[in-house]
Amino acid sequence: MKKILIPILIVLLAAVGVLTYLFLQQKQEMTEMVEQMEFEKSELEDEYEDLAMQFDGYRTPDIHNDSLAQLLNKEQQRVRDLLEELRITKATNARRIAELKKELATVRQVMVSYVHQIDSLNQTNQRLTAENRQVKEQYAVVQQQAEELQQQNTHLTEKVTRASMLEITAFKVTPLNRRDRKTSNLNQMQKIQFDFTIGKNITSDRGLKRVYMRIVRPDGELITLPDPAQRMFAFENSEIEYSLTKEFEYGGEAMDETLYWTVGEILYKGTYNADFFIDGALIASFPFELKH
Repeated sequence: MKKILIPILIVLLAAVGVLTYLFLQQKQEMTEMVEQMEFEKSELEDEYEDLAMQFDGYRTPDIHNDSLAQLLNKEQQRVRDLLEELRITKATNARRIAELKKELATVRQVMVSYVHQIDSLNQTNQRLTAENRQVKEQYAVVQQQAEELQQQNTHLTEKVTRASMLEITAFKVTPLNRRDRKTSNLNQMQKIQFDFTIGKNITSDRGLKRVYMRIVRPDGELITLPDPAQRMFAFENSEIEYSLTKEFEYGGEAMDETLYWTVGEILYKGTYNADFFIDGALIASFPFELKH
């Protein structure tokens, strides 16, 4: 009987030893896995905090576009909410951690887009401010008359609020050859088509309006009309030049419009800028490339 029990006990002890070893090894692997997940969660929190600091670096009063400021504030709050959720999410919740990581990438892309728009608008406003300073110096002799006109129009200007400013969206540039076909060859470009949408705004005045467009070349020079007397419009109590203009009947709903610039000079390869003005206000600025 002992001869039978001893081998059985040996086998059982060996099996217990093997199971104990496997259990300890699995426990060690689980511990390492949890530590790795904790580390990845900590890194993700750092990335969210860095992004939140980047958003905080853009102060709303410095952004001269109410819609863009609201969108930036919305994304800023979104980052704070996601960071708070990440902090209370367990590191072992791999599925939610992965979702929050994807959310971070999405918010980063949105921020890059907003930062580009902010920089573009700031550069345009700086350039326009410099031009306005020159215009005021050139027309100093009529400053008194301008002040009198300004007083007469003060009550009209006060009616214009930021809430009633129109917006330009869906901006698209299409270079055309002499047969009005799309081309990317600078030497063949005879005309450039600018398509855009004037957004819906229930607070803006209805009726006949005019959109002005300024096209700035890569070297910083403005593309203007041949006749100086027909290329000026009012902006910030001054007169500045424009490249293209068009009247439109606005009824409060979104509407698509098109402007055409006939090429009458040598085109430069590089980044151009298109600035839009309606009701005496800069409402949009879009860069576009002419590459070949």
